[in-house]
Amino acid sequence: MLSDTLTEGLEQYEIGWKIRSLRLKKSMALTQLGEHSGLSPAMLSKIERGQIFPTLPTLLRIAMVFGVGLEHFFVEDEKRPVMAVTRKKDRMKFPEQPESEGETYSFESLNFPATDRIIEGYLAEFSPGSAPSTPHRHDGVELVYIIKGQLIIDIDGEEQALDEGDAIYFDSSAPHSYRRDGRAACTAMIIVTASEE
Repeated sequence: MLSDTLTEGLEQYEIGWKIRSLRLKKSMALTQLGEHSGLSPAMLSKIERGQIFPTLPTLLRIAMVFGVGLEHFFVEDEKRPVMAVTRKKDRMKFPEQPESEGETYSFESLNFPATDRIIEGYLAEFSPGSAPSTPHRHDGVELVYIIKGQLIIDIDGEEQALDEGDAIYFDSSAPHSYRRDGRAACTAMIIVTASEE
């Protein structure tokens, strides 16, 4: 029986998923893969579902059927859809203006583990005592959705008042700033196109 640490380490390679992908690309049934590799369909099914991990000799037998080397199962698949999970407990909260003495709004990145991001997602919280944000601008577009409370967004001198459930989409190359409205705190989701590095 493998330890939790070893299991987690092996799961990162997603060997079962990679075997299944190779098999489906060849339109091959588990029974056919079993005939070619000398492994039982039941064992192959468990490997594909990640219930067991194959030994290197077993993995080599499977690799030979598809004409790939062992390295195929241990390198990043660039064609695989990008996916990154950000757990609530792992998010870090930052103030909008770290050097400011007064209270400003704070934000948390919702997709910081993702590589090659084309959008940036933030959860922003405007407390009752927060000051308006400093006007800023950046290339691309921005989408703001109000989860709770009220928010006023100034876009190039024109104010838009948003209530819970409202959303706004705008050209973020125009100067814009945020200001909480009303007495209650405000929470918003902000999505912006990622800056090109």
